Amino acid sequence: MKTRKLERVLTPPRPHMVGDGFRVHQYIPSALGAGFERMDPFIMMDYNSKFYFPPTDKPRGVDVHPHRGFETVTIAYKGSVAHHDSAGNSGVIGEGDVQWMTAASGILHKEYHEENFSKAGGDFQMVQLWVNLPAKDKMSAPKYQGITNGQMKKVALPDDAGTVEVIAGEYQGEKGPAFTFTPVHMLNAKLNKGGKATFSFPQNFNTAILVVEGNIKVNNQEEIHTDGLGLFENNGDTFIIKALDNATVLVLSGEPINEPIAAQGPFVMNTRSEIVQAISDFNMGKFGYLE
Repeated sequence: MKTRKLERVLTPPRPHMVGDGFRVHQYIPSALGAGFERMDPFIMMDYNSKFYFPPTDKPRGVDVHPHRGFETVTIAYKGSVAHHDSAGNSGVIGEGDVQWMTAASGILHKEYHEENFSKAGGDFQMVQLWVNLPAKDKMSAPKYQGITNGQMKKVALPDDAGTVEVIAGEYQGEKGPAFTFTPVHMLNAKLNKGGKATFSFPQNFNTAILVVEGNIKVNNQEEIHTDGLGLFENNGDTFIIKALDNATVLVLSGEPINEPIAAQGPFVMNTRSEIVQAISDFNMGKFGYLE
C-alpha cells in the first residue's frame, strides 16, 4: 500500500440557482478548472449545501429538460425530491436515499421538491453528479434506479468509529445496490468524533471527497472543513479520514473512461456531430413526452 495524497483542497465556489429549487456550488468541472477529464467518469458535481427553503404551495425545482449520453445521480442529505421522466419512471427520495437515472439514448425529466416538504419548508441539502457513459453504452435504453437508504450495505467501523454506506462499488467486500456501466465507488462515510476510516482504490481511479457535515483530517495531515472538497493525486492508493467532530463524507472514486468528451448543455457525447444529432433528435421529439 502507498499513501494517496491530496492534490488540492477546495472551498465552495459561489453558488448559483438551478431552476428555483437547487442552490448549488459547482465543484466539477468549474471549481477544479481542469475540464471534464480530471474526475472522469464524474463529469459534473453540483452541491446544494445546507440551505433553508421557506414553505410554499408550489413545489420548487427544475422543469422538463432533456439529457443524453450519461447518468444523473442525486444523493439526498436533507429534504426530499420527486422525479418524473419520459420513460415512465417516477419516484421520491428522502434523507439518505439516492435516485440514479441513466439518460443514455435520451430522456426528458423533471426534478422538484416533494410536495409535503415544499408545504412545510426546511433545510435542503443534496449532491447531483453526472456520471459519464462509455461510447458503446451512450445510446442504450434509459433506466431508473430508486435506491433507498435501507437497500445500501452499511459497514460498521471498528472502535465505534461510525459506518460506511455503500451506494455503488464496494467497501471491505460489501457491494452497493447501484448498477454501474464502469467501475465506480460511491460511499457515504458517517464518522463519530475521533473516528477513522481507511479507503483504498487503484491509483489510476480518479478520487475525491466532499465533506457534507463536520470537519475532517486526511492522512493525519491536512484538514477539510464543512462543504469543502478534497481532490486526490493519482499516485498511491490508500488514504485515511479522521473526523474532528461528527462528520459525513461523500467518497467518490472511479476508473476513467478515457474517451473524447463533447458536451453541450444537457448532452454529453464523444464527438461534435453526435451533439448536433442529439439536438436534432430532441427537437424532433425523439426523447419522448413529459408534461
